[in-house]
Amino acid sequence: MMTSDHHPSLEDQLDLLAREVRDAGVEMGLPYIAVSADIGSPEPMFDRDGRPFAETFFRWIDPELEYWKDRAFALRSTLVHSTRTCAEPFYFADGRLGSWRPNPVLQAANDPEEYTDARIRAAIVSPVHLPGGAIGAVVWATDKEIDVEPVFHREAEYLYALTLKFVATYHDARAIGPKGPAVHLTRREIQCLKWAAAGKTDAEIATIIDISLPTVRFHITNAARKLGVAGKAQAIHRATTLGYVGGRESG
Repeated sequence: MMTSDHHPSLEDQLDLLAREVRDAGVEMGLPYIAVSADIGSPEPMFDRDGRPFAETFFRWIDPELEYWKDRAFALRSTLVHSTRTCAEPFYFADGRLGSWRPNPVLQAANDPEEYTDARIRAAIVSPVHLPGGAIGAVVWATDKEIDVEPVFHREAEYLYALTLKFVATYHDARAIGPKGPAVHLTRREIQCLKWAAAGKTDAEIATIIDISLPTVRFHITNAARKLGVAGKAQAIHRATTLGYVGGRESG
């Protein structure tokens, strides 16, 4: 189905992207594919007919491992856990994880035995971190011995762009995540949230930035209202996912 301005519908785009994901795996010698639009959600990615992509477009090494039906799978899986550690594509080969650069934190997340148990001999994983804090991912894997490192260095940029398009289009098609453009916070609202995120009380924030206690509370309440959340804690979390409160900033 085409939209009125002759562009493919979101569902048509999803179908095309799912096929591209599948074809990329076949071409790389990594034909087994697992996908997630949000590793924090137990819901599988599904097609326009409500069927999981894992049962239609994609297949896995062990056909009896229906990971998309296992709500605790994301908590146990090293592959999934590593996407919380590394926001860029990485690969698994010879019992280790690698990326474009040395990444000791990524290595620390590795559990080679899990790959052996899952019959994974090599894999490329492409995570995507989306607005609102969701982490999606595509995994391309094989149970055969292949030299995956040069494949990774040749294809990683393309696979990352493909994963981003696939997962972001899915979020749009299913109306997942933030609605509308990001809100604008004032300098004072951001200051108050940053100091609150650093563990300062409202009274301490008032002293630090030299405003009254009621004014601090006004700014935090106003920021929460703009962000569409209730309370200071949720306002801090939402502002952090939107990049207003950096992990290394204060004041």
